[in-house]
This record gives sequence, C-alpha cells and structure tokens, in this order.
Amino acid sequence: MGVAGVSRDAGWRRRAIDPAPRETPSTPAVKDTVPTESGPLVQIARSSSEALAAIRADLGEDCSRCKLHTLGRKQIVFGVGNPGADLMFVGEAPGADEDAQGIPFVGRAGQLLTKIIEAIGLARDQVYIANVIKCRPPGNRNPEPDEVDTCEPFLFQQIDVIAPKVIVALGTFAAKALLRTQDPISRLRGRIYDFRGAKLIPTFHPAFLLRSPERKRDVWDDMKKVRALLQDSGE
Repeated sequence: MGVAGVSRDAGWRRRAIDPAPRETPSTPAVKDTVPTESGPLVQIARSSSEALAAIRADLGEDCSRCKLHTLGRKQIVFGVGNPGADLMFVGEAPGADEDAQGIPFVGRAGQLLTKIIEAIGLARDQVYIANVIKCRPPGNRNPEPDEVDTCEPFLFQQIDVIAPKVIVALGTFAAKALLRTQDPISRLRGRIYDFRGAKLIPTFHPAFLLRSPERKRDVWDDMKKVRALLQDSGE
C-alpha cells in the first residue's frame, strides 16, 4: 500500500497540505524500524488497516490532549469504513448518537449521508468516514479552534494512509479546517480543490440538509462531481 508507518513527531503530522506524490514500493517494508528525519517510525504497517490501527493506538483509549475529555464525552470516535477507499467523507465532530456508539454519522444526519452515498452507486462500507475532531463537544456546540488544532493531525494521518482519490468535506468546519480558509461553505462549494494528493469537494453537512431540505439539489450537484471524478480515475 506504500504505507511504512506513523511517527509520533508533531512535525510529521503537520506536513504541507498538498505534499509531493509518494512513491509506492514494490514490496512492503519488513524492517522493525525505518529511520526518518523526525525519528524512527513507531510501527511498521504492511497495510492501510494496520497503519490506521497504529494511528488509533497513538490517539489512545482516553485521549486527554484537549479539554473535551473533561466535558462529558463518552468515547473517542475515530473513523469507520474501507481503509483503502477511493472516497472519504470528513465531518466536523461526533454528535450524541456517535458518542454513544463510537461510530461517526449514525444519527439522522448519518442516515441521510448513507442515502447520499447510495445515490452515487456506492455502499457505505465502500467509503471511509471520519471527523475533524474525534470527541463530542458538549451540547453539540461548534468545535473550538484549540480543539481543531489539537485533533486535526490525526485526521491528516488518516487521509495520508487511506490515500483517497476524492474527499468530501461536509459542512463549514470541515471545509475550513482542510482548506485553511474562513470562507463559508456556501462560497466554497461548487468547486474542486487539490488536497494531499486527492480532489476535495466541499458540500453542505447532512444535518444542515435536515433543516434546509431545499439545498439537497446543491449537494446532489456536488455529488455528481464526486461520481465523475471517481469514474475518471478508474479509467
């Protein structure tokens, strides 16, 4: 898969948003450690599944890196889906249902997301779904800047391991975090961006669509772009 492992060094996590393409070795790494400029890798991974497991282990079972661990979250919600997915969805944060089950997008918004995925001819287990932050903010409030800054490096690691062809940023906070902008989602959507070797398409969050169903047509337009990109990359 071209995945050698993950590093605990913070600089590794905060690489440039769109790094140079990675070379894919013809055989998986077999050494116990591989030295890098930021130190040895902490675990050798022969597959993207193993690499994601290493990132999850680094995050820990009871992460205390930001204040959310003191504000009522029940568990970490890491991500779910195909570790080799061509399509990845990124939301902002877990809600109450996700916090209870430990799986992203399982509430009403998640059910709508599943329908959106199926509308472009895919099953939910064919894609990968994650959030910018891995713990539920109290009362489902918006993520705060320090929480995003602390947690987003783990998302970037997930993206680099999965290496999707297309990423869909769901909602304002996901789009702002990935694109490093303060523009609202209404201004960002409708365009295609380059991001960490993938094509990134911002669109409205499914929770917003539950409140504003008239915007479903906009999301469908965005998803048609996603479908076209996936079809083109598969030729």
